[in-house]
Amino acid sequence: MFLGLVVVIVAIMVTRSLFHREEEKKDALRAIRERGYLIALTDQNTLNYFIYRGEPMGYQLDLLESFAKYLGVPLKIIAARDISKLEYYLSHNAADVIALNLPITQGGKKKVHFSNPFGETRLVLVQQKDQGISRKGVAYVKTLKEFPADTVYLRQNSFLSSLYHIFYRATGRRARLREVADLSQEDLIRKVSNGTIHFALCQENVAMEYKRFYSNVDVSVVAVPHFNYGWGVAHASDSLLSEIDNWLQKYKSSGDLKKTYLDYFDNRCIINWLSSGYFSVNSDHLSPFDNIIREQSKTIDWDWRLIASLIYEESHFHLGHISSRNASGLMQLMPETAKKFGIDSLAAPSRQIAGGIKYLRYLDKQLPEDILDPRERIYFILASYNVGIGKVLVAREKAEKYGKNKNKWNRHVDYYLLRRSKKEPQIKSDSLDFFPIDYKTEGFVDNIVNRFYHYRNLIK
Repeated sequence: MFLGLVVVIVAIMVTRSLFHREEEKKDALRAIRERGYLIALTDQNTLNYFIYRGEPMGYQLDLLESFAKYLGVPLKIIAARDISKLEYYLSHNAADVIALNLPITQGGKKKVHFSNPFGETRLVLVQQKDQGISRKGVAYVKTLKEFPADTVYLRQNSFLSSLYHIFYRATGRRARLREVADLSQEDLIRKVSNGTIHFALCQENVAMEYKRFYSNVDVSVVAVPHFNYGWGVAHASDSLLSEIDNWLQKYKSSGDLKKTYLDYFDNRCIINWLSSGYFSVNSDHLSPFDNIIREQSKTIDWDWRLIASLIYEESHFHLGHISSRNASGLMQLMPETAKKFGIDSLAAPSRQIAGGIKYLRYLDKQLPEDILDPRERIYFILASYNVGIGKVLVAREKAEKYGKNKNKWNRHVDYYLLRRSKKEPQIKSDSLDFFPIDYKTEGFVDNIVNRFYHYRNLIK
């Protein structure tokens, strides 16, 4: 009897241990915090995630940045035009959340756990406007009951499949549905506008925004009635889902969700975006100086998009920009630094960029050789570029004194460059009075590096 009791106790302990391990495995929120950042999936298009004149923008990007801030972690984005790739990444635990306007359907619930709804929309039929004449034998459709036996192009999206079939049945099964993986909704609307295809299905809120630019298209015919949409997480991510819903409730009640939505889905600037040569949906150009940056970046062996991100942080690619501290030019060099490297505020863009990169190389040589990690070294160079190498070296010494790694930037040396010491706050303080009022290292390195990751996602 005693032996049997021992066996039962051991069995219970083993079961609890296995259950605890399984719970730990399923705790997505804990995994994010241990990893140190949130990994989100979204697509590349005019509304969700794009770059315009060097600035990363987008409806889903703004939402994700707000949610990451709510969690207190940095954000990393994986972007793809093919929705099936995003599904694949999520199902194989390569990311935490799909941030798209996913229709909340019974079929979709088999794939993901949906967040609470962000909003609602409909599917509409996109066709050219009725001009009183047939378009090469293609009649203008007023109702789905009169839909002809013709092809309707759809974006390949398994979350929308059940809605596509609702439309198919509403046409009396006459519509020939053709799903495409490599085209966005904007691509389909453009093809309808220029006559390459006759019909497409798109979400109404998206179609209404693009209609500002493609003014000859009609989106008045409702293909599928209203449905809710939200984000999706893996089935084993209940803790993350709970945090998304908590954040969303606060984001809605504050009015920020409505404001963010209107910033993109009721924005007349889309006409300027779609007409620009510096819009990532149309091209791989960030600025008029891309070719110069590409060429000059070879002299320091940095990715040209990292140099471009530094220039955007300094001057937003404005050639004649002069700061309150008298730093000037694309790379915002102080007069004494610019003179040392043979340039001035009137120098040609190529000379300005070459001079700035020479300064980066100079800082690299001044930094101690024991900063071996290439990424860490870049962080230290960027910080030195901003505040001067002397302050960075002092911060390294202080970090080492108080038990931090003097060769790591984030949460080590950067802490002692700006914040007060936790060890000896009275005796050894890092008083902000030591720095100029417009001192801005906090965020400077992170801003450049994070923007570079967006550039890498969207610019070849």
